[in-house]
Amino acid sequence: MPSATLLAQSMVSGILTGALYGLVGLGLSLSWGYLRLINLAHFALAFLGAYLTYQLVGALGWHPVAAAMLIVPAFFVAGALMQSVFARFAVGEFGSLLVTFGLTVIVESAIQWFWTADFRRLELGHAMPSLRLGPLYIPVIEAAMLAVAVALALGTWAWLRFSWTGKAMRASAENPAIAAAFGVDHRRLALLLSGIAASCAGVAGIFIAMIHTLTPSQIFAWMGVVFAVVILGRLGNPIGVLVAGIAIGVSEALTMAVTAPSWAPMVSFTLLIAMLLLRPRPA
Repeated sequence: MPSATLLAQSMVSGILTGALYGLVGLGLSLSWGYLRLINLAHFALAFLGAYLTYQLVGALGWHPVAAAMLIVPAFFVAGALMQSVFARFAVGEFGSLLVTFGLTVIVESAIQWFWTADFRRLELGHAMPSLRLGPLYIPVIEAAMLAVAVALALGTWAWLRFSWTGKAMRASAENPAIAAAFGVDHRRLALLLSGIAASCAGVAGIFIAMIHTLTPSQIFAWMGVVFAVVILGRLGNPIGVLVAGIAIGVSEALTMAVTAPSWAPMVSFTLLIAMLLLRPRPA
């Protein structure tokens, strides 16, 4: 049995990893929950953002904040353009799954063509300190990522719940015809939400580049666990996605500490299957 310190450190690592899961899944949850589009291209955007961060920060010497100031607005525009194409050709929920999977393959191939399939690691040029809480260590970058994930989840939830635009978005997702009768422009709201979702993917990509070693095939490796996070957290629920991500991250970390790392990948799908089987059924 591992020591209490090892278990506590594993829980800390799981919380940080889970926050990144939630950050990656936030855009997918918004798109799927409010636009009824299963946009797998969010995974491609996240890793494209990671490779762009690697290029701008690692090769060109930009500060990560400066890279974010370029990547996040650019991804907002890309997300809005993607949504305009979906609307123009009336892409539905199932169709979006196929179309965006194709886009993901294209982006993965482009990444592999430009950066090759070799492993890439962003070296920031100096040792990043860790915060110490008793016997536990928390890397500063991952602590910043957790803070950003919490801020984005809470900010998005508050925007959807309290702002006029957010209320209009929820009404349009519930009943587009009635919402339109009250003057809600679903097309503009969809462009805005798609841009925000793509921007969230860009933010996730920036932190992926600073925390993980990159390889193009990781795009598909992350799909399973993030899909589980989105479904467990409920579609269109930013806080739920973050909580589900942390729950899965902690479960995986404790599984690796107690048993073996090879057991960790089954955790997310075990939780997902249990939730689908045990959740209350409507009467």
